[in-house]
Amino acid sequence: MQRKKWLLRTGLALLIFIMVVAAKFMDKTHPISELYVFGDSLSDTGMVFRATGGMYPPNPTYFQGRYSNGRVWIEYLAESLHLSPKQTHNFAYGGATTANVGNSYVPSLLNQVQSFTQTHQQTNPDALYVLWAGANDYLQGVSSASIPVKNVTTAINSLTDVGAKKILVGNLPDLGQLPATRNSTNSVSLSALTQAHNQGLRRSLKVLGQQHSDLEIVQLDANALYRHAIAKPAAFNFTNVISPCLSGDRTCSNPDQFLFWDGIHPTAAAHRIIAETAFSTIQEAGMTNPLLSLSLEYN
Repeated sequence: MQRKKWLLRTGLALLIFIMVVAAKFMDKTHPISELYVFGDSLSDTGMVFRATGGMYPPNPTYFQGRYSNGRVWIEYLAESLHLSPKQTHNFAYGGATTANVGNSYVPSLLNQVQSFTQTHQQTNPDALYVLWAGANDYLQGVSSASIPVKNVTTAINSLTDVGAKKILVGNLPDLGQLPATRNSTNSVSLSALTQAHNQGLRRSLKVLGQQHSDLEIVQLDANALYRHAIAKPAAFNFTNVISPCLSGDRTCSNPDQFLFWDGIHPTAAAHRIIAETAFSTIQEAGMTNPLLSLSLEYN
């Protein structure tokens, strides 16, 4: 009898302890409540499409204003975070560079961030701010990585100045190994620029993390993800990681087995994998609500 009472008291005390610790942990863990997106065609969910009156990218070859055959990664990420369209604010434009380079019609990454900060003097610290840009700088002829990296860093600093605390930054896949560039004369130089950009970006993010003790900043390693997919396509359920599914006005019959939709952009299947990687990255950084993580694991 005494042993039963002891076990009951011990069990009750343990349960209370667990609940107190969990409550304190949850109190310190603020789940992501909004999503703000800045970048180029990899994240564009229809900005260029609306700006051109639905003319570009052409529908139905491209899905409802996306530069792919379906939804793009940022939409899958928002879904994983249980965020509604009203909680997702996308400023990304297809064709955007990090700063304007001869095209004033498409707002650059810096322009996108500036238009946001001008109207948000104080912003939501529990939002996730996503930045992914730089590829168009090099594809359009920029021959040094220093300025694009500096532009991305400036954009991040502008967001932290208005209160951003959670930031996800994408690095670049090998721009010399895209279907559109693989056999071109500048393939080698594009690969070298990609490497220089990613190294410079990694250093800059490390410095930013040191300068802002309360800043949670993580990198989406798209470069490693593409590299793994090209090296071991079967692990990602791909059968073709070299050619685009879309060639001229003809499309393949099995786009979910292709890494690339066209010469530059990934398929919707690849976008889903990018989103899963991004979600895992922010999960590991402790940015998400732990209960949300558990519910996703068991659903």
